Amino acid sequence: MKKHIYYSLIILFTVMSLPLRAAGFNQAPEVISNAEIQVVDINKADIETLVLLKGVGEKRAKAIVAYRESNGQFNSVDDLLNVKGVGAQTLQLNKGRIKL
Repeated sequence: MKKHIYYSLIILFTVMSLPLRAAGFNQAPEVISNAEIQVVDINKADIETLVLLKGVGEKRAKAIVAYRESNGQFNSVDDLLNVKGVGAQTLQLNKGRIKL
């Protein structure tokens, strides 16, 4: 008799937990980031600002500033491809983060 009650309680608790699983209570909470995307003006940015771009460290930032000082302002974002160390992947990573 005790086994019958024990098994009945296990089945009851299992059945009662099914709606909770179906409602999504078993899933991890979604993480929402409030971080704002930093937009960088490549014609005015200093080295400290340029390093905020993805894939741009201090060395590339210095190269961007040096290129800008010797060749004048960038006319398009694609002009960054003329800077040594900056490639198409860097531009793709920063799509929407670069302005003139």
